[in-house]
Amino acid sequence: MTTKIIMDTDPGIDDAAALTMAINDPSLDLKLVTTVAGNVTADKTTANALKIIHFFGKDIPVAAGAKQPLIKPFEDAARIHGESGMPGYDFGDDYGKPLDKTAVEALHDAIMAEDEVILVPTGSYTNIALLFSEYPEVKSHIKQIVAMGGSFSGGNMTSAAEFNVFTDPDAAKIMYNAGVPIVTVGLDVTLKALLTADTIEKLGSLNKTGEMLHGLITHYNDGNDQGRPMHDVNTIFYLLHPEAFTTKDMWVDIQTDGPAIGATVGDIRAAYHDGKTNAKVCLDIDAEYFNKWFLEEVSKMK
Repeated sequence: MTTKIIMDTDPGIDDAAALTMAINDPSLDLKLVTTVAGNVTADKTTANALKIIHFFGKDIPVAAGAKQPLIKPFEDAARIHGESGMPGYDFGDDYGKPLDKTAVEALHDAIMAEDEVILVPTGSYTNIALLFSEYPEVKSHIKQIVAMGGSFSGGNMTSAAEFNVFTDPDAAKIMYNAGVPIVTVGLDVTLKALLTADTIEKLGSLNKTGEMLHGLITHYNDGNDQGRPMHDVNTIFYLLHPEAFTTKDMWVDIQTDGPAIGATVGDIRAAYHDGKTNAKVCLDIDAEYFNKWFLEEVSKMK
């Protein structure tokens, strides 16, 4: 039995790798991809999603989404992902077009047509916030949200905030308060599950997919001598191998203003909210297994 998922994404190099895994794993059924402004502008993230899907010859619909956050001014991450969002590989210019409907419309239609679908946001949560505000009835049709974002041990955009939540903290607050089960896959695990230099080197000689990913990842201006984080890929890894993660249920609040804007604040001590929780937070990961799995997955592709 396959798991039905919808990805809301902002490719972005690590998003491209996450899409690659989601498209090709036979236990996942990717129904729709929606795009949002984040790592680069929305027109570029939409083109990049189409490029990855076309690379694998798949017919998965793509809908373009929000061009800016709900309230906060937009700040991209082109310094990390390059001006195009996916440098390092030539995908050509013939990669198709998005749907005529908006991301919010496409999300509504896809979710209402399915049962027990899982949302996988790997960019800012603007589309999801707009969806919940305009079509609250979709909430009961979503099995869970597995979201890349947040941190409970320091940020990568500011000292407090992780990029996806920082990009649109108001949207994040709406999502976390929506009453839909959420798994938070944040920097606490993604900065541990680094692709090692050895893993990255092996990618290039595996096959055409490995060559493509190697090209992108070696142009990724993130990481250190220990390796490079594939933040968004951890959402797919969680879906397939939740046993590789250590988690804790807690209530997560979002800071929407001030110097800590975009911070995810977890009630780790269960001191507030009368013991209620709104998220399962990933706090640790088997990084060695992540590297092994990554190579094995790619080795099965074209």
